[in-house]
Amino acid sequence: MPTSSLTCEGFIRQAGATSIGLGMPSIPLAMVPGHIGTKSAEQLKRDVIEVTAQQVIDNLTVQPAVKGKSGEPGARDIVCKGTFAEINQYFIDNELSDGLPIVPPTREAVEAFLKFTDRDPNEVLGVILPDSRAATVWSVAVNGVMAGCRPEYMPVLVAAIEGMCDPKYGVEHSGNTPGGENLIIINGPIIKQLGFNYTQGALRDGFQANTSIGRFWRLYLRNIAGFLPHKTDKATFGNTWRVVLAENDDVLKDIGWPNTAEEMGFKAGDNTVTIARYTGGGSFSSVSGDTPETLLPYVADSVLKYHMWQLTFTTSHGMGMLRPLVVITPILAETIAKAGWSKADVKQYLFDHARLPAWEFERQLRVWNIRGVWDLKDDVRNGRIPKVFYESDDENRRVPIVWKPEDFMIAVSGDPLRNNMYVFAHNGFLGYPTGKKIDLPRGWDAKLAAVRKKA
Repeated sequence: MPTSSLTCEGFIRQAGATSIGLGMPSIPLAMVPGHIGTKSAEQLKRDVIEVTAQQVIDNLTVQPAVKGKSGEPGARDIVCKGTFAEINQYFIDNELSDGLPIVPPTREAVEAFLKFTDRDPNEVLGVILPDSRAATVWSVAVNGVMAGCRPEYMPVLVAAIEGMCDPKYGVEHSGNTPGGENLIIINGPIIKQLGFNYTQGALRDGFQANTSIGRFWRLYLRNIAGFLPHKTDKATFGNTWRVVLAENDDVLKDIGWPNTAEEMGFKAGDNTVTIARYTGGGSFSSVSGDTPETLLPYVADSVLKYHMWQLTFTTSHGMGMLRPLVVITPILAETIAKAGWSKADVKQYLFDHARLPAWEFERQLRVWNIRGVWDLKDDVRNGRIPKVFYESDDENRRVPIVWKPEDFMIAVSGDPLRNNMYVFAHNGFLGYPTGKKIDLPRGWDAKLAAVRKKA
């Protein structure tokens, strides 16, 4: 059936690569020069008439040449032999490396990882876009070796990729232009068992578990999902891979607050990973005050400043899927809890105070996000968004940036004696928060003791 798919000039290579992964390698493309977001209506019309229209006609009238997808080696094939430097050069040349030296994934090294899972190496955890490649337990081990992980991290790696494969997470959006990057949050006794850092220097590299598992995620997106820069990964600026955030479960238990895992529906004490993508983040120092009333205004203001264009996930583009994340240090959480405030109370405060004037909210969508005519009043009356977005005709009324207080996520980690916080701007359904339980293999304690003895 004759077709023609239109795409802006900057996305031609991505469209071609994605079509192969979708099983339609010969799909005809028609290019719109430049980017429509920077053109006047007259210029856009002229470009479409002079350039795009003829390509559409050609696509609809000329049978495209049949293209095929190049074959790949088998999962256990030896693809390269040589010195450490030669192996690394091979991986760089074949776009299998993130630019840093990788640990050669020898059969022996991969088998060591597989000893830390009861899953069949050939088990398919899911099929991942854009390359529609099977995510297997074997490939998890291979990329774990490459990233510099230790074999005992394998249960965490498997759980993380189960999250990546969950449709709710939306891995297919990992190459979108805002350059969002995933964050893995870990909870449970496994934090101490594997030596994750959850105190001073949280989110800083330098700790093997936090660092290598964060790198593993990006390698897996590259090598299995198929997100390659200048091709299927269209991040305009991009973030690099993020170090794993381990929560301070001890402090959370002491103050009676649920940790992230519990809020994702898991039991206290479960080992879990929670994944979500964020377009950016920033550290805020000196959150000073001795009561919630003095501390939280700074928090609410900072959350608001980091979420602007992301409002598209609140209404027009995501319809209630914005989930801002605030990471606060233990001393802040303890100070707030000492006043009798629960985590739910903090979320309610943010819901009530991290707000914009209605006219500014609508301008953000209508003008800067190019969502056309946007009217909160009409959307409330038509039942598309909650009533809190239209409680009067006052254009200066303040409206929230999320649908409900529970949409805010609050984690506790970092230097126990510093009054700082970190705000992450969420990427909506393009990486929605998804939690998975970490399944430990039989004889976990003995296996862990054995590798520690060798170390």
